[in-house]
Amino acid sequence: MDGNAKMRIGVLVSGGGSNLQAIMDAVKGGELDVEIVCVGADTPSAKGLQRAEAQGIPTFVSDYRALFAQWRDGASLPRDFSFEAVAAKQSLMKGVPVDTLRPFLEKRALAEADLLAQLAPYSIDLLVLAGFMRVFTPYFIDGIAASPSQPPIMNIHPALLPAFPGTDGYGDTFRYGCKVGGCTVHFVDYGEDSGPIIGQSSFPILAGDDLDAVKRKGLTEEWSLFPSCIRLYAEGRLQVVERWGTRVVDILPEEA
Repeated sequence: MDGNAKMRIGVLVSGGGSNLQAIMDAVKGGELDVEIVCVGADTPSAKGLQRAEAQGIPTFVSDYRALFAQWRDGASLPRDFSFEAVAAKQSLMKGVPVDTLRPFLEKRALAEADLLAQLAPYSIDLLVLAGFMRVFTPYFIDGIAASPSQPPIMNIHPALLPAFPGTDGYGDTFRYGCKVGGCTVHFVDYGEDSGPIIGQSSFPILAGDDLDAVKRKGLTEEWSLFPSCIRLYAEGRLQVVERWGTRVVDILPEEA
């Protein structure tokens, strides 16, 4: 990327796109000096697409449901997909029998190949998952590979990782009886919500709070945390290092 050029980010959504809106607002307000070059979704009904279109941002859909159906109908897999290689790298489904793992990975290979093809023309520097409710396999992650010290996929999760990975972080936090909830921005690796943590934000869960209140508090934190983490990446201030056998993120100081 040219030193004078703005960082180019692509954003993926599955639903309403409130985090996308927070990122777009941060760009518009001058708090985040990046260019959002595309917004994609895994379903045509994702309302986040409308938010992007209202701002004149190009959009696309990789319809996972339709692409999974193609697999069931016998569609050919991508030529560069190797089940054995991807299965050896993945840690989403450890110990799962091959006859269960194979369809899981092969269906996603069709969808992920389409997603990679849709993203390719935009030459993005960072892929941001703003409520994208699909897990990625090593096939996709390797397809967007960049420097090992700056992984190119960033996700926001509705819990204080490593607690409560998965799709219902706020619900799991609430049902467990936690007194503190929160959200986490992390880089994506081959596992489920297991990549190096970039930033976290927390909030109190009070005796009178119901699950809806927890979610409202969490979203408020997300809308602030996510743009700030993207800004750190754009400023070149995030570095992934190995420490005590674990990959962690160091936040470098601002240049004087």
